[in-house]
Amino acid sequence: MLGAGITLWFVLPRPILWIATALACLATAAAAAAIGRGGRLAHAIAVGAVAMAAGVAVIGWRAERVAAPVLARPVVAGFTARVERVEPLVARQLVRLTLVPIGSATDGKGRRIDLPDRVRVNVAVAEMPKAGRGAVIRLRARLMPPPTAAVPGAYDYARVAWFAGIGATGRGLAPIAVLRAGQPDPGIRAALTAHIIANVPGSAGGVAAALATGDTGAIDEADAEAMRAAGLAHLLSVSGLHITAVVGATMVLVLRVLALIPALALRLRLPLVAAMAGAGAAIGYTLLTGAEVPTIRSCVAALLVLAALALGREAMTLRLVAGGALVVLLAWPEALAGPSFQLSFAAITAIVALHDHPALRRFGQREERGWRRLARDLLLLLATGVVVELALMPIAVYHFHRAGLYGALANIIAIPLTTFVIMPLELLALLLDMGGVGAPVWWLTERALGLLLWLAQVVAASPGAVTAWAALPDGAFALMIGGGLWVALWRTRVRRWGAVPLLLGIVWALATPPPDLLVTGDGRHAAVRAGDEVAILRDRTGDYMRDVLAANGGSIAPVLLGETGSARCTRDLCLAEVQGRSGRRWRVLMTRSAYLVPAGELIAACTRADVVVSERRLPRRCTPRWLKLDRDTLAQTGGLAVTFANGRIVTVRQPGDAHPWIDPPRVGAAPPPRRPQS
Repeated sequence: MLGAGITLWFVLPRPILWIATALACLATAAAAAAIGRGGRLAHAIAVGAVAMAAGVAVIGWRAERVAAPVLARPVVAGFTARVERVEPLVARQLVRLTLVPIGSATDGKGRRIDLPDRVRVNVAVAEMPKAGRGAVIRLRARLMPPPTAAVPGAYDYARVAWFAGIGATGRGLAPIAVLRAGQPDPGIRAALTAHIIANVPGSAGGVAAALATGDTGAIDEADAEAMRAAGLAHLLSVSGLHITAVVGATMVLVLRVLALIPALALRLRLPLVAAMAGAGAAIGYTLLTGAEVPTIRSCVAALLVLAALALGREAMTLRLVAGGALVVLLAWPEALAGPSFQLSFAAITAIVALHDHPALRRFGQREERGWRRLARDLLLLLATGVVVELALMPIAVYHFHRAGLYGALANIIAIPLTTFVIMPLELLALLLDMGGVGAPVWWLTERALGLLLWLAQVVAASPGAVTAWAALPDGAFALMIGGGLWVALWRTRVRRWGAVPLLLGIVWALATPPPDLLVTGDGRHAAVRAGDEVAILRDRTGDYMRDVLAANGGSIAPVLLGETGSARCTRDLCLAEVQGRSGRRWRVLMTRSAYLVPAGELIAACTRADVVVSERRLPRRCTPRWLKLDRDTLAQTGGLAVTFANGRIVTVRQPGDAHPWIDPPRVGAAPPPRRPQS
């Protein structure tokens, strides 16, 4: 219910609705307490309503507390800044800097401008001098406001940047001068990452670093994509698997060592001492890996398990999951909207709920030996993998528009390989490196990591390994998540009713056709549906935008509009005919260059088109039959998706949306006045 309140704050557009929701929840709680007379149902309703009101309040307070100005418009600025964070992106040959500007900046014409409180820039490794955290540097950078979602369903960096306090992002330009040196010590995490990459080169070293420190910057994008397609990306996010391995290894080591000392073994409860050591290891490992959401959740869960074991209570319950969720949501309520939180908690909830089922619990506790026990364990692992994949599939489709089919089978090999081979070898190599003799073990670690990457590539390259989906409707996603939670949380036959919203959500998702037209918020990029493919407007479209348009259009890879038989393109214009599902052919006219088209020619073309798309302001006499999507219109709607069959238009910006990152306070030069186009 706390999460439901946070969700309502994100869904409802205006402050008056947030306040009304919180007050309605409190009124419901008061009514339940007054009418219910202490009954269990009334108590549950009252607690749930108060928790929902708390969810609305905590996310609203968090959004106001992190408020910071945002850059008004793109600019090339020279400025002095203090380095707050350094993140090497080894695979991309970049370094990501989080900077705190000092004083004002100057633009390309020498005019003074103000910058946001915090900016993030990427710098090429070859252009980056040695400047650690706390250094003061002078640089020029091409900065822009944090971009909103390019099209409906795409990644909304503006929202993420708001809660991170980042007001601008961009690319740093050489030369970069160090005015004051920072900390010479890069920190334990960065030093450990660099040490691992030095011993295991390539993507294998990147995976090894991710397992130890959570830093994925050294993994090649092709290998990272293969891990995602194979359903193995969870291994790269430090979470329950890694925390469990660290805690378990620490407890075994402490228990075995202390048991060798008779005086301690006879006087102390060694399991309790080992549990305390495991708790310390969990906290230390969480801090070392950057304290990301999955790691914090896993750390809290591990601490609760250790506490339960010390008290003689049952450890693995849904209360354990709830405890971890409460800690994360109270500290970082915005995490609920991100895929990391959703995937992490969906997986652990599915695992606990599955193994809490009486029939499966009886099957798992049967006394078996030899090959029968091995077969039972493999069957349980397969069942767990299948259930987890089913639980994660709606979330993966909603956020990434792709779903893997073979993840459960791949994890049967990958999880034991990672837990019992790769991580122990990596730990042993690090320990032996204290004496300078870890090279042979690093060689074995590299071979094991190579096997893991080979498995990912084979699974990802298999036919049908990845299925593309268009943007999932919010309502369908909510029904599937609600139904899944209902099934997981109840223990009686009432849980079966969760299948109703779950199936309704699946039917809704399957019945929703992919959009026929996608247009980005700046009007520069567009894509139309050409049969079963997505065709993009511009030949020179960057990889990121190509992926965004393809994924949100329900395709793995796009094609060029000019190469399809359904469009006629010149250097300046493209006229595409899109076959609607009702059989009607829609004519879409799009500008594709910065050159002005003669007004008479453009106006005549507009009258013959159903939809016109342009990044510029179109003449008033340009009147298509249905939609005119030019710079002024797109400034109000943001990116949009159009389905011709039912006339459905989904926009990024909603009328009256008052979330703080939609229209934030701005700093920097005002945009130049617009000149009317003839």
